[in-house]
Amino acid sequence: MKLPYTHVDAFASRPFTGNQAAVMPLDAWLDDATLLAIAEENNFAETAFLVKDGSGEAEYELRWFTPTEEVRLCGHATLASGHVLLTRDGGDAVTFRTRQAGVLEVRRSEAGYELALPLIPTERGEWDEAVALLGAKPREVWLNPDGYGIYLFGSEAEVLALDPDLKGLKALGNDQFICTAFGQNTDVVSRVFVPGGGVDEDSFTGSAHACLTDFWTMKLGRESFSAFQASQRGGYAQCRKDGDKAVLGGQCVTVVEGSFYLPS
Repeated sequence: MKLPYTHVDAFASRPFTGNQAAVMPLDAWLDDATLLAIAEENNFAETAFLVKDGSGEAEYELRWFTPTEEVRLCGHATLASGHVLLTRDGGDAVTFRTRQAGVLEVRRSEAGYELALPLIPTERGEWDEAVALLGAKPREVWLNPDGYGIYLFGSEAEVLALDPDLKGLKALGNDQFICTAFGQNTDVVSRVFVPGGGVDEDSFTGSAHACLTDFWTMKLGRESFSAFQASQRGGYAQCRKDGDKAVLGGQCVTVVEGSFYLPS
């Protein structure tokens, strides 16, 4: 069996930056064990699988797998999926029905694409065990019960200098540890660690920016801001709050197109 395969760098204006995703449209769903095995073979933070949606709610059904598990929401692989389909089929927008995140839309924009995700709110809290493992003390901790945590630091330099205990963070569960501060060249800077989900440090995390959009629009007192995720590859986004949505703007670059071969 031969499956179409596209490797996309998302939230990137040039190759070798942003976050990598494999996008694989299917004629019908394969069993979950096979989907997971494909994602493990691809070995990207996420592989996006697409099937035409027969429910009438959206144009495609979308699922995301890391090398170790299926996840409930992935922003960069959704943007990559929109890029692949809109490049192939044309049009201004495409919609995706997901299993746990509702219906998502990727739309063309002047700067590339915009992705609308559900806002992820957080509340002021404490998690001393996680803070100790980050290796530096944040000024504030904000938490969401679905496993998103924002750790606000005093400067970009503090965020860049973090050297967390990844093994210890992994033992705490499949949480996103979102470390952020005011940026120097963008409004906001962040680094995102998800060792419990199989990704020690993510290159660019769309779902984390759905969380950061709610947080930073409150802190900044305005509805939009520029963001840089300071991973080794780096990734940029324009973030905007629109009602109950976080709208993330960014570019995508196709790096590889080809076929993935499965035994018949």
